[in-house]
Amino acid sequence: MLEVPYTAAVRLRNSRYDSGRAEITRVSVPVVSVGNLTLGGTGKTPTVEWLARWFSERNVKVGLVSRGYGTKQGQANDEALELAQKLPDVPHVLDPDRVRGARQAIEQYRCQLILLDDGFQHRRIARDLDIVLVDALEPFGFGHVFPRGTLREPLAGWSRAQVIMLTRAELATAQERAQICQQVRQYAPTAIWVEATHAPKWLQSPTGQQQSLESLAGKSIAAFCGIGNPAGFRHALAQCGYKLTAMREFADHFAYTAQHAAELAQWADKLDVAAVVCTNKDLVKIGPLWSAGKPLVALAGQLQLLAGGKELESRLTSLAELAKSRS
Repeated sequence: MLEVPYTAAVRLRNSRYDSGRAEITRVSVPVVSVGNLTLGGTGKTPTVEWLARWFSERNVKVGLVSRGYGTKQGQANDEALELAQKLPDVPHVLDPDRVRGARQAIEQYRCQLILLDDGFQHRRIARDLDIVLVDALEPFGFGHVFPRGTLREPLAGWSRAQVIMLTRAELATAQERAQICQQVRQYAPTAIWVEATHAPKWLQSPTGQQQSLESLAGKSIAAFCGIGNPAGFRHALAQCGYKLTAMREFADHFAYTAQHAAELAQWADKLDVAAVVCTNKDLVKIGPLWSAGKPLVALAGQLQLLAGGKELESRLTSLAELAKSRS
């Protein structure tokens, strides 16, 4: 079974960093990491966006650093395109070597604080705050490490986190949220517990025009997505009151081409629907290619904290002060 050697390799790697046998490098500014324990989407991009805005509003020059998964050199992936659209004034360095990327952000863009996107398993760079996201729809990765389950590492990895954020919290009952928190506390008893939602707030067209969610309520729609957690997208569509007639799911980070766009256009135009709905992550890639007669819109919104916000912002305030004191 491949789960056993994979888990052993992950544990060995973590033990090397925990024991000091593998070097951890600290850069000259504070580092905040946003990551998770599971494969697939947990809402990292909305969380990174929220954090970048939070620090920027407090006059901290933020730089984003990510691996750039699924990209060729010099190109941006879907998360980078989405963040560039939402945060045009925040520099974003894509580099598999996060230490090198952080140093570039500091030296080239004079960043005072680094946000690591999907950085929890990248142990080589020291961080001042580890924020780990837990998806309320599938919090425990089916209880097994990849490939048997969807865990990147055993649940004991939560012990390294200072903040645990339950995302899509609105999709779980109060009892379910409490049960998830209780299990997380077995591994991270002192971590700040935060509950958050990134429920959609409006619909956005490829040209950036916005319309209300209610404009499609009760109407038949088609949908597609190329994300890590399509179940979350389905839940969001249902909560908006849309009648989902047909849906196509693609692999996470799916690279849409003109041919894919044309095939989706043919598919959509045959359906009796008012619109085609996708995610923002899909829209930034396929929007410029869309040619169907049916309008294309994306569910859009921003992260909102439902619980634990005061404790989280207290930690962030300390880091903001530290960042400004070092510049």
